[in-house]
Amino acid sequence: MKTFKNTVLTAALFGFTTPALAHTGIGATHDFIAGMMHPWQGFDHLLVMFTIGLWGYLLAGKLAWQLPLVFLILMLAGAGLHFAGFTLSFAETWVSLSVVVFGLILVFNPRLSAILATGLVAGFAIFHGYVHAAEIARGADQFGYVVGFLLSTAVLHGLGISTGWLSAKITQYIQLRPASRPSFLYSIIRFLPKQHFNH
Repeated sequence: MKTFKNTVLTAALFGFTTPALAHTGIGATHDFIAGMMHPWQGFDHLLVMFTIGLWGYLLAGKLAWQLPLVFLILMLAGAGLHFAGFTLSFAETWVSLSVVVFGLILVFNPRLSAILATGLVAGFAIFHGYVHAAEIARGADQFGYVVGFLLSTAVLHGLGISTGWLSAKITQYIQLRPASRPSFLYSIIRFLPKQHFNH
């Protein structure tokens, strides 16, 4: 299954960016870096991608990696729509709306059903990918740019997942420490009289 998904992702990238394969060398490297930097330069993109990873962690199980993977694949599809000449109306508005929607979900009801969560992620991811592709410089290496922003997006998803894991560990530690104090004090109280008696 993993091999199949990787094959589909590679084929999609190749199909969407075939005309750009002629661009190589310094230009291609520059466009790859530009693609990597782009998700970090827009607060809406950055926040949503981080939130997807955190939300996936909170939902746990397969969704911990399924939501980020769906976002990456559908974001790639959105970029492909732009490169193919399609127009998505109000794309920027949908990107901005995604920040609000995912923020509200995370705060008030992160335990959505798997189908609804996946559907929301997939829908908004298309617009994120479309907007990313729309901001590529004319004549730039599309392949390098797309690979760059996909890589950065994956990193942001990973940061979201890591933050969720770390927060859970810290919370668990804080909760366990006070709980352990009474038993620790009780052990000392029982131990000291025995030591005194033995002397």
